[in-house]
Amino acid sequence: MPIYEYQCRSCHHRFEELVRAGAEPACPECKSRKLEKLLSAFAVGSETPTAADTPCGEMCGTCADAGGCMLRSDCS
Repeated sequence: MPIYEYQCRSCHHRFEELVRAGAEPACPECKSRKLEKLLSAFAVGSETPTAADTPCGEMCGTCADAGGCMLRSDCS
């Protein structure tokens, strides 16, 4: 079973969830099922990046090595 990272579109709570095949998770805060599955970045080394370390201020995990966000066209 994979662990996925989500952000609730209703209350904006971020959380990780161990998801079984076919299961539809709900936000642990507001119980909404309107979730956005996030791309999780794995940490390499002892330092964990923060949103301040990325060009766009987001933690989608695609900016660091690509030189720009692959998800947002306004990120450089």
